[in-house]
Amino acid sequence: QVQLVESGGGLVQAGGSLRLSCAASGSIFSINIMGWYRQAPGKQRDLVADITNGGSTNYADSVKGRFTISRDNAKNTVYLQMNSLKPEDTAVYYCHTKAVSLTAIFQLNDYWGQGTQVTVSS
Repeated sequence: QVQLVESGGGLVQAGGSLRLSCAASGSIFSINIMGWYRQAPGKQRDLVADITNGGSTNYADSVKGRFTISRDNAKNTVYLQMNSLKPEDTAVYYCHTKAVSLTAIFQLNDYWGQGTQVTVSS
């Protein structure tokens, strides 16, 4: 199996910055896309940004120009730099990857982290 461990969430004032990190570990054969989703109370989980192993990125319109996603393939780690944070960015942020495990090398599966809380005060 593949495990994702997130870090970097917390409380910040509007206009501030936070950097989230997510490291993948376990029985990894290969990692395809890595990304971040978020879920606010009472709302569905939505994509924030993702990045392919080739470095192509995709952002939600609401975060374009403020958030930057990057990854270190050697460390199986993805980062989310969040600048100019707004109260509406408050949510639990989940790391996600599509990866192939050594125990099932013919399957590309979805894996999720446990989530990290980001709270932006006004």
